[in-house]
Amino acid sequence: QDDCSEFRSQFEAGGRLSCTRENDPVRDASGRQHTNKCLMCAEKFKKEAQRGGQSGGTGQRNRLPTSERTKQVRC
Repeated sequence: QDDCSEFRSQFEAGGRLSCTRENDPVRDASGRQHTNKCLMCAEKFKKEAQRGGQSGGTGQRNRLPTSERTKQVRC
């Protein structure tokens, strides 16, 4: 089981998660091996963000509402 709940609070918009480089191999639900659990979760979050956060992730949490985005001036 690839429970990534412990990393969700560290996850940034766009699927970015800062991970260490420790070597502690784990396999995801599909059987693919990852260097460590954080890197496995980082990949999972990135895929969720690309799909628009369908699984309830926070991929959209830092986006401004459309009304606010149109008020921004581009330099």
